[in-house]
Parts: sequence; C-alpha cells; structure tokens
Amino acid sequence: MTNTPMNWSNKRVTVTGGAGFLGRVVCGQLRERGCRQIDVPRRKDYDLTTEAGVRKMFAHFRPDVLIHLAAEVGGIGANREHPGRFFYANMAMGLHLVEHARMCGVEKFVQAGTVCAYPKFAPVPFSEDDIWNGYPEETNAPYGVAKKALFVMLDAYRQEYGMKSAVTVPVNLYGPGDNFDPRSSHVIPALIRKCIEARDTRQPSISCWGTGSASREFLYVDDAAAGIVRAAEVMDEPTPINLGTGREIPIRELVTLIADACGFTGQIQWDATKPDGQPRRCLDTTRANQLLGWQAKMDLEEGLKRTVEWYEQSTTVQRAA
Repeated sequence: MTNTPMNWSNKRVTVTGGAGFLGRVVCGQLRERGCRQIDVPRRKDYDLTTEAGVRKMFAHFRPDVLIHLAAEVGGIGANREHPGRFFYANMAMGLHLVEHARMCGVEKFVQAGTVCAYPKFAPVPFSEDDIWNGYPEETNAPYGVAKKALFVMLDAYRQEYGMKSAVTVPVNLYGPGDNFDPRSSHVIPALIRKCIEARDTRQPSISCWGTGSASREFLYVDDAAAGIVRAAEVMDEPTPINLGTGREIPIRELVTLIADACGFTGQIQWDATKPDGQPRRCLDTTRANQLLGWQAKMDLEEGLKRTVEWYEQSTTVQRAA
C-alpha cells in the first residue's frame, strides 16, 4: 500500500473499456475525485489485441495511470461458442498493455480481474489465497485463465522492474447500462430482458438454462467502480483483492426476484440439458475491507429494481426514436 494518497487532478488516466458498462462508471467516479484528463481508447481507433494498436494508444495518450477494464466476455453460451477468441483477445490485450506500460514508464497499472479465475471447486467463500488451487469451471476457463495470467505478469514486473500495480477481482456485475444483448449478456440482464419481453407479449412461461441450483453473488456496478478506483489510489503491489457483497443466492431464487421486479407472473421452466456453470460463487471480501477500507453498499433487491427501471426507460426511448 502507498502512504501518499493519489492526487487525481494532475494525472493523465487512460481507461481501457472506459466506454463500456463498468468503464463509464469508473470514469464518472474519477471525475468526481478531480481527475481532469481521462482518455478512453475506442476499438475502431485502437485494436488493443495487437501490439501496433497498443503502441499507438500509448503514443497518443501518454498515461500516468492505466486502468485496464477492456475485455471480450459473455455468458455461458458466448464462452462455449468462443473459447479460443476469449483466451486470445484477453491474453493479448493484457500482455501488450503491461509491457508497453513498463516501456513507457506508467506510474501504475490497475488490472480488473474476474471471478472466473477461481477454481471450479474452490472453498466457499472464495479466498484470494485459493486462486491457484485448481482449474476454473470449464465453460469459462479460457477467459479466466487469460485474466489471472496477468496477475502473475504484473507480479513478475513488480519484482524485476519495480512496476507499481493493483489487481481487483470483482464478482458478477450488474446494474444500469449493462449489456442486454441475449447473444452475449450475463445472467441478470439476460433474465430481465427475457422476463420483460414475456410480460409484454403475454407469454405463459419462460425457459431458463440449467437446473437453477447453482448459486451466484452479484455486485452493483457503482460499488465495483468504487473498489477499483480505491485500489488505484492506495495499492502499489498486485495483491488480488476480491470485490463482492458476500451474499450468495441460488439462480432459482434470483429468477423469482427478477420476475417479480419485472412484473412477470408466468411459469418458470428449467432446461436441464443446458449447463449450470460453476456450482457456487461467493467471495470473501475481508481483504478489500482491510486494505481498501471498502465494502459494497447496494442491496441486491434495490439494485435489481434500479436496473429494471433503467432497462424499461432505455427501451421506451429506443422505441420512440
């Protein structure tokens, strides 16, 4: 940890993925802390999976701090369809970004990891010390392994080059502005869209993947952003830090909560021919509290309500446009 608080007002900050779901909230919180120079590379201008694209980005933005949020990711279906792409894209981005950050003398590299890095049968709640004690759940292993390989790279660069960095491991995120595309969305936005469309078209039932027995933990996007910014401010070493609520909920119960929030009163059917994914996910957030003084604030029921309201408002605006 650092003894000198970060003064954002005189830092040039580049946020990869800054135009995305989490990135927009991180950028907003940086502005609230006085950051005046925030650059967000867009894919059409900088292909960060290539060294040329990364070199171009560093030459244009010359960041003091780099917050790496960009990722190619999706739900179980997308991970099953694109395991090769997800491994390559996420590994290539991190590999080139870390190396060029070193060469360009970036003051600090902040890496957002993923709960998918944890072993399939890690003891619950997941402790950061167990990240390497087994292989991840198969459907998202290529993505998870690519991400946690960067933890090792950052630690190696700290040891050899003295490069400062921070690593956070957020659990499944949700909230306003999430990706609701059914081809690539995660469980909460996918279920919200499914329930609202079923409600509006008066469908008698919806079908959900798996058995509903798997459990998950969900973190509101604003809470995740606060944890990442705080890690950027106080951490100098890439000690993995879980970001979560510590509340675990079975998917079957989650679907009921979402259906109620959406006003869908039909039947919920389960397709057991589809995978459940990792059996359980719940994080031990003791380290985040100790090292960052951080804890999640948003209650799941209230967060779901706000997410449903945002989605309904956004689709109303799209229909009117």
